[in-house]
Amino acid sequence: METIKTIISETSALLWGWPLILLLVGTHIFLTIRLRFPQRYIFKAIRLTFSKEQGTSGDVSAFSALATALAATIGTGNLVGVGTAIALGGPGAVFWCWITGVLGMATKYGEGLLAVRFRVRTSNGEMLGGPMYALERGLGLKWMAVLFCIFTVLASFGIGNMVQANSVSNLLEADLGVSTTYTGIVLALLVGLVMLGGVKSISKVCGLLVPFMASFYILGCFYILCCNYEYLGTAISTIVRSAFNPQSAGAGFVGGMLINTIRYGIARGLFSNESGMGSAPIVAAAAKTKNPVRQALVSMTGTFWDTVVICAMTGIVLVSSIAAHPEMDCKEGVGMMYAAFGTIPVVGPTVLVVGLFTFALSTILGWSYYGEKSIEYLGGKRVILAYRLLFVVGAFVGSILTLNIVWDFADIMNGLMTIPNLISLILLSGILVKETRKHLWNPNGLERSHKSELDIALLNREKALKRGRRSAKP
Repeated sequence: METIKTIISETSALLWGWPLILLLVGTHIFLTIRLRFPQRYIFKAIRLTFSKEQGTSGDVSAFSALATALAATIGTGNLVGVGTAIALGGPGAVFWCWITGVLGMATKYGEGLLAVRFRVRTSNGEMLGGPMYALERGLGLKWMAVLFCIFTVLASFGIGNMVQANSVSNLLEADLGVSTTYTGIVLALLVGLVMLGGVKSISKVCGLLVPFMASFYILGCFYILCCNYEYLGTAISTIVRSAFNPQSAGAGFVGGMLINTIRYGIARGLFSNESGMGSAPIVAAAAKTKNPVRQALVSMTGTFWDTVVICAMTGIVLVSSIAAHPEMDCKEGVGMMYAAFGTIPVVGPTVLVVGLFTFALSTILGWSYYGEKSIEYLGGKRVILAYRLLFVVGAFVGSILTLNIVWDFADIMNGLMTIPNLISLILLSGILVKETRKHLWNPNGLERSHKSELDIALLNREKALKRGRRSAKP
């Protein structure tokens, strides 16, 4: 096990070296510039999230698609992940995590646009899309689409399942004395019941969970920030200074190499918001929308809420708590979160436990959909049942095992998913500009309907049949 742990850790460090960091951040910057800073439309995007569209095609509403994507992204990465980034990279990692979110909004916009632009409709009327369809239909790279789906399936068991189950079961055992076996059974049953209903069931449950869990957690963070108000300035200045000079973190904080600060900040930022990873577009493709740009804007808000708001708030809470209580242990993410929320009288640990449990459950549900659609692309509907059973078992196994290497494994799968997805975004950036110019930069362009290649082909076929029938009349 020590050998395996070393191999996985070294592979993660190699994969998340400068080449991938530059590719990821470079794509964020490239799309931000080429799409004329789409982040400036964030408030319009938020309004679109709650608007009802008429005469659209899709399986679920834009809000339901966003809720499912947020459910998958707002998870332990927002809590334990930020704490882990601080523990391994110092408080400056929070800054790079936040930067990844701000710039990543452009990438999430591009992913959502391509997902709708290249989605397909199955024989039973279901919408399917995501990076695999953009790679296959947009670039003709079927082999790369297959690799992306393989990595996504593996990642669904890591980042999307066992990591979440393990984090919540360990916290429940430490805080409430609940056996990890019982937690595993409950999680497995809940996940299994919801998965049986498909995307509509998953999106419905996530639509109920996301507003509750986010509000519950944010209220707890606000309380801690109010208690630490004297240290907020110190916390923010420490985060910014140590982002470029980790050694300036000061007493009570971990100082290290700048590469580790940047690496863990960006890696945990991606782990949290998944911008550039290609996961969220899989559910964005099922949304009811008039055109690809509308759903792209809605998808972009996911990164805003997840990282620009929640991850930043978590980071400031932790850094200000360490400044206020220098005796806090800064070496472990879960312990750091527990100590910070322990400052809330009576209900502090409960807020953390409820928040982590709902975050973990919603993330597992969201990733079950990503993995299911990826396995369907690889093997068709006949393999879906087997995947569901293995996924439910994974939730139980993740709860009862000690998975010290699971974070590094999750980082590896995240990185491997990211590479083909970023390639599709860069090579298809011309289509992103074309659609954005048509629907976003032109007045009233957002109200224009978009006909996909499939819709146009069906319409042309219908017209040809009508012409044939007319010419056949005597």
